Amino acid sequence: MKTAASLRKKHHTFTYQNFSYSSQDNDLIISFSFILHPNIAFNPKLIIKNTAKQTQAVDKQVLDNLVFHLGLIEMLSYWKAACSPKIKIQAGALDENQISWWNQLIEKGMGEFYYQNKIDFTQDNFVSIVSLGNKFNAPKSIEVDEENHLTLIGGGKDSVVSIEVLKKLKTNQLGLMLNPTKAADLIAKKSGINTVVVSRQIDKQLLELNQAGYLNGHTPFSAHLAFLSLLIATLFKCRHIVVSNERSSEEENIIYLNQKVNHQYSKSLEFEKSFRQYSTTYISQSLNYFSLVRPLWEIQISKIFTQFPSYLNIFKSCNQRQKTNQWCCQCPKCLSVFILLFPFLKQKTIKLFGKDLYQDSTLISLLKKLSGLEQPKPFECVGTREEIIIGLYLGIQAYKDKLPKLLDFANKKIIPQEKNLNQRTNKLLQSWGNDQFLTLKQKQILKELAYA
Repeated sequence: MKTAASLRKKHHTFTYQNFSYSSQDNDLIISFSFILHPNIAFNPKLIIKNTAKQTQAVDKQVLDNLVFHLGLIEMLSYWKAACSPKIKIQAGALDENQISWWNQLIEKGMGEFYYQNKIDFTQDNFVSIVSLGNKFNAPKSIEVDEENHLTLIGGGKDSVVSIEVLKKLKTNQLGLMLNPTKAADLIAKKSGINTVVVSRQIDKQLLELNQAGYLNGHTPFSAHLAFLSLLIATLFKCRHIVVSNERSSEEENIIYLNQKVNHQYSKSLEFEKSFRQYSTTYISQSLNYFSLVRPLWEIQISKIFTQFPSYLNIFKSCNQRQKTNQWCCQCPKCLSVFILLFPFLKQKTIKLFGKDLYQDSTLISLLKKLSGLEQPKPFECVGTREEIIIGLYLGIQAYKDKLPKLLDFANKKIIPQEKNLNQRTNKLLQSWGNDQFLTLKQKQILKELAYA
């Protein structure tokens, strides 16, 4: 049996060797070369559709630096196979502050991976990054248009809210989709905005190693999107990069080795602030990365989302059945979305899911973890424990007669332990986070929608 300790000993060093890119059939093809020593080579690819013309207009040093950084975040998906104690960067150069930044991302962004694989990432010299390559002398200022916004589009409700806020502000908006699901495609079409589509191709050898017992698990996907968005924004002269990461992403799932483990770390405010500073210092001062829904909790975003009914039947947030574009109605994500939408849609929620999740008693064990009765909180992008409790409380109030099974359980086992629920509900639904990077106009539109 392969263990983290044995794999780290066998594969002591991981190298980010180089990257390359070229235009083919109007697409930008990017390749990376990683080596898991002594003899395993990985060559993943990214294909950015219909961008050959835009690529030609960008300074080579700028493009090299952007692609180099994309390789750094891509690297984590391959490094994790053996968790090598040493990472050698040959494809470019990192100074001491950059190495410190990447060490922090490897520590906090990979927390779930360490927890699931029972790895002690707190040990001295757990991983050391060595910079061996040459620095790219890329200008920090690039040509952008102040009106241009690049909006990241997924299949869920959060990006819909961002899209519609920006539409109300009548800004130029371009969508970015990475390996889009059918739901994301439908949302993009419904919104009417143009999109850039990126295909990410995992090296099949990584999947074969996973089958053979090498380490596998969560990597900070939103950090990957963040670095990808810098490249796309540069190609299309977009000053602003708009993501849709809400306040709910701040809550940890569990404490492991005295450290908070957060499935959504790279969606958190801490990461947003850190990434903005890193991007400004080492990539470009011209790009403004921020989350448009940062001031709000997911339950507030759910309320806003229901104000755009044309999206109700096309959004999908379930990760289990992305390929078939369905709600599985069995996972933490499905249950969380159901609970947080129900107060605003009532029985229409059941129609959306094709099933009444509140009548499914097999979901009680999931409900215990979502509400904090049991640990850990599910490793999915779900509401906070407080939001789940408030959602259940509002759900119970929607029924005059007999409660469905899950709400009956909540009414007997969860709600009696809680105090001041009416006051807490009002506070949550009227909440506003001041620690964010929105403009005055963006705040005004978002507040109007949130408190409608």
